[in-house]
Amino acid sequence: MSSIETRLAAAGLPPLPRLAWLQIDLDALRGNLAALRSLAGDGVPVHPVVKADAYGHGAVSVALALEAAGADGFCVAALDEALALRAGGVRAPIRVFYPIPVAFVGAAAREHVTVSAGDPQQLTDLLAATNGADEAADAAGGAEPLGIELEVETGFGRGGFAPDALTAAAQAVTAARQARLVGLWTHLQASEDPDRTGAQLARFDAATALLREAGLPVPPRHVAASGGLFTGVASLDGVRPGLAVYGIVPDELEGQELTADVSTAIAALRPVMSLHARPVRVADLPAGHGISYGPTFTTARPSRIATLPLGYGDGFARAFSNRAETVVRGVRAPLVGNVAMDAIMIDVTDVPGPPVTPDDEFVLLGRQADERISVEDLARTRTTNTWEVVTQMAGRLPRVYHAAAGPVGLRTLTER
Repeated sequence: MSSIETRLAAAGLPPLPRLAWLQIDLDALRGNLAALRSLAGDGVPVHPVVKADAYGHGAVSVALALEAAGADGFCVAALDEALALRAGGVRAPIRVFYPIPVAFVGAAAREHVTVSAGDPQQLTDLLAATNGADEAADAAGGAEPLGIELEVETGFGRGGFAPDALTAAAQAVTAARQARLVGLWTHLQASEDPDRTGAQLARFDAATALLREAGLPVPPRHVAASGGLFTGVASLDGVRPGLAVYGIVPDELEGQELTADVSTAIAALRPVMSLHARPVRVADLPAGHGISYGPTFTTARPSRIATLPLGYGDGFARAFSNRAETVVRGVRAPLVGNVAMDAIMIDVTDVPGPPVTPDDEFVLLGRQADERISVEDLARTRTTNTWEVVTQMAGRLPRVYHAAAGPVGLRTLTER
């Protein structure tokens, strides 16, 4: 493979400002969306979750690619994430799942961002703010109504109206001049647990029934995220896959018995993110030489040590110290010593062939030749889940966006 500099130059893109970078496979991203859409069913809206910088993949670039591929809208956690998508050119519907500061009600309405409410006082304050925004906008020629979704507490314990409080909340939104009730939702605690999930869905249905009994219209409802899609939770009026969009199967599904349709969809998923680096130094060190801070590793023999320019400041956790591996020239090589903020050291003494040099490309997450380091491997190594591994990839790591023909985009701290 040609060097990253050659690949970027051939695509008319500027060079990287550092020799550690993420590659984001947009073809895999689009293919994953298609697989999940097929699983959700015909006509079911799919709103991928792009919170936390699209799980570390780069929210604006990912959302634009998914929007062009037919995504029906997007889900984020916080309002500033939604506003950043709008500023980046995303026009599809966006919903925010956590309460927003009332000072931003006008901004949410103007940008056609749907917000969520799950607490009586928070909803009261939100509706009062829509009235204030309405009065302020009247003089300027009118205000946009604020779309509000109501979260239902079905057993997750994190947020939402109790089923017996939902009707009053829906009535309050319906009566508000500058608000519209546009959705009901809940979040599953353990989609792989059929009894717990069944109880949550029963509470959600009971809350919906109370709205009907009160003569209120029932807005579109959504429950299933990635885990729900894979465990057969009804798609209702839409699904909101997160982790699976990025080609990662939720950890808790390991060992679960899945249907043929689900197994087919999972088999079609491809990881979107890979992590690469080139050494900034490769040195031959004598036996007895300490490596990195501490040191927690001392060479037991003459060793060739490659320094890669990334560390826990980039989301490559300190927990990987003396535990993780990399792939170079298609073979694995161990990380030695403590992970520093900006550097890790790799023992390349046993890599076959001529000595490893700064021209060699290392893979820390992803595939090279027949070797692959998966996000599941990294999660197990640092005793965490796959969500944390990808979402902790720092903003200062360049993202190189790829399609079949090669690089098509670049995001760095100075290039967007």
